[in-house]
Order: sequence, then C-alpha cells, then structure tokens
Amino acid sequence: MLNRLMPSAGKLLISEPFMKDPNFTRSVVLLTAHGEEGTMGFVINQPGNLLLKDLVPEFTNADFPVYYGGPVGNDTLHFIHRCYDRMNDGEEIARGIYWGGNFETLRILMNEGAIAPDEIKFFVGYSGWEEKQLEEEMEVNTWIVSDQFHPDTIFSNSEEQMWRDVIVNLGPKFAHVSKFPQNPNLN
Repeated sequence: MLNRLMPSAGKLLISEPFMKDPNFTRSVVLLTAHGEEGTMGFVINQPGNLLLKDLVPEFTNADFPVYYGGPVGNDTLHFIHRCYDRMNDGEEIARGIYWGGNFETLRILMNEGAIAPDEIKFFVGYSGWEEKQLEEEMEVNTWIVSDQFHPDTIFSNSEEQMWRDVIVNLGPKFAHVSKFPQNPNLN
C-alpha cells in the first residue's frame, strides 16, 4: 500500500488494516503539527467512556464524548473545532478546522449551548512521533497519508465506519482495503 504523500499538519493518517499496536488499530489520526521536532495529532475515531462534563465539572451542559487522542500525555485535554466565528481563537490546521483556543470562552459557549457536537471534539492524550519516526513507519507501510477529506468527516460521530470511509475516499487503489476483516484469521 505505497503512498507517497508526506505527513503535515491538517492531513489524515490512516492505519494499515492489520496494525498490531492496539493504540492505533483501524485508526484515523488528524495531524496537528509536523516538523523537525516530530509529529503530533489526535486519533479522531476512538471515543472514550467519559463525557466532557465528567472531566471538567465547570462545563455543566457538556454531554460531549471525550476521545482517546493517543497514548501520549494522557493527563492532558485537547480540542479541535470548526466554530472560529464564535471562539475567535485557535490554530487553523486544515481549511476550517482549528486546534485549541481560549478555554474560558469555550466554557461560556458550551454552557450556553452555543456549540453543537458536530462542531467540536475533545481528546484525552495525543499521538506523537519523534523526529523521522513517522517517516520510518510509513516506509514499512504502517500508515497511509491523505489530504482528501471533508471537514464533516473529522466531526462525524460514526467512528466505527470512519476508518472505512476514509480508506474508500482514497480511491480505487485503496478501496478494497476497507473490506479486509479486522482479524485476518477469520477470513
């Protein structure tokens, strides 16, 4: 599954179908930073068991799922959003998709019900790679990189289907991969 697109902020990493690392089984990672010091992103299709209001009680109306962002920094909370018009803050990482912002503004907007679940995602932890580590993993076809996605995909709540949809969106060269069973021994 050779893919020559290089990683950068705002692109998706799609795990190969039989990845053995349980942190990334059939995962879709939105990259937020890529440079000389390494790469960072969030697994966007692995919801956790908690809601935002469980972690941050000040967010009284926050029945929003918190996702597993990755195995690094599991004591940190991050968010991506597409509501810059109300937040007036955040780093644009892809067209119309922002990372972070003013937490107090976010709290006020969330408590007023001014942000919908399809406009924001929260993550505990993140995915990180040291300098050149991701490129080495790509050389052995562990990841596929894509810049072909719609922002609705990022904020979708059909997490189980997301990996397949992103693979199919890569085109006919990769579409057959979406039909691979999770456990090849059951084939």
